[in-house]
Amino acid sequence: MRLPLKRFARGAGRTAPASLHWPESTYAHQSWERARAASARWAIAGAVLGALIGVVAFAPASWLTGAVASASGERLLLADARGTVWSGSAVPVLTGGPGSRDAAALPGRLSWTLGWRGAGLVVRATQDCCLNGVLTLRVNPGLSRWTVTLVPPPGWIGQWPSAWLGGLGTPWNTLQLGGSLRLLSPGFSLEWIAGRWRANGSLDIELANASSRLSTLETLGNYRLRLVGDPANAGQPTLNLSTQDGALQLSGDGSWGPGGVRFRGEARAAPSDETALANLLNIIGRRDGARSVISIG
Repeated sequence: MRLPLKRFARGAGRTAPASLHWPESTYAHQSWERARAASARWAIAGAVLGALIGVVAFAPASWLTGAVASASGERLLLADARGTVWSGSAVPVLTGGPGSRDAAALPGRLSWTLGWRGAGLVVRATQDCCLNGVLTLRVNPGLSRWTVTLVPPPGWIGQWPSAWLGGLGTPWNTLQLGGSLRLLSPGFSLEWIAGRWRANGSLDIELANASSRLSTLETLGNYRLRLVGDPANAGQPTLNLSTQDGALQLSGDGSWGPGGVRFRGEARAAPSDETALANLLNIIGRRDGARSVISIG
């Protein structure tokens, strides 16, 4: 009578530990599944992050050229772009905007590099034909405030053939200017604050040895357009056009604000050159007796 009881007791003794180990095995399996899922998520996140870093590091130069075209209303294009956003080159082209058939390219390629410096970007550009050494721009981004600062080299910054303006279309393609444009500045910056631009410093654009196919004169003169940030007018730049010397006398004042450029000026001919400049004065603006009234905006 005791033998079955002993056998039952042994059987019960061996069965009890198996029933106790089953939940432990289930918990271990669940923990392993959770760890495997977490590892998979981290692997996917790492792959996505690596792909994003690769995309940013090797972003094509066409991304930058598209941004420049959009910001300029397709009036400044960087054609035949090569390289990346961070180090590339292109040919600067002026056009009359969307749908225009006018276009003029500069000789040689514009090369640039972008790099981080502290919390901002530094853009360096070179072009053998037209820039005096290295043109440096510092860009400091922010949530509601961006600052772009020009770091001028000693002397002039850039020099371009006046004929390049013909790419902008009317009236430049009609004037067919000769001479050269030169950019100078002791320092200049633009701040974007709450959707508006604020300028600090000054820029001078000089037109030297100007000529036009609309006049029989070999040269028209030398001129200067000055842009100055006006602290008394919320930093909106003011414009001033003056004649340094020449047969064609140009003068005027204006401003550059949220609504664009507003300018009022006039053109006159020196008394001895009125006949030679008659056609040119008719094109420059609205004739009012001996003068031609220039109005923009």
